[in-house]
Amino acid sequence: MKFVLIWVVRLLPFIYMAMIWTMSSLPSNHFVELPDSSLDRTIKESLHLIEFAILYLLYVLAVLSGKIKFKRSVNMLLAAAAALYGLTDEIHQSFYPYRSASLFDLFKDVLGVAIIYYFVDGALFRGKFKGLGRLLLKWKESMQR
Repeated sequence: MKFVLIWVVRLLPFIYMAMIWTMSSLPSNHFVELPDSSLDRTIKESLHLIEFAILYLLYVLAVLSGKIKFKRSVNMLLAAAAALYGLTDEIHQSFYPYRSASLFDLFKDVLGVAIIYYFVDGALFRGKFKGLGRLLLKWKESMQR
């Protein structure tokens, strides 16, 4: 059972990336559109932050589930990968007439990654956010047993 959980955790970032890719191919109102158009736009624009923060966190959890030593350089590489996927997503959206791609959207993607990176880096390498650090280390230990 644990073997299955470990592989699900390792595959989740790729499944999530496929979901991002698919949603980027569809009109922004495909799944939901709120009656208030300004509220709808605000919520959907703020999702850039959340979407890529989640991707980075899934990368972190996947790597923590493995045998790779989680060093600062690995953490930076994961953050860069999530940010680069944000760039890829913006380029992908630019090919659809009903979607938009902008540097501001890319900025929001990278900002979402940077915020979670700050907390993960602080928790695991700078002695801050001790509760989060304990949680992440406990996660790693539970995957190693």
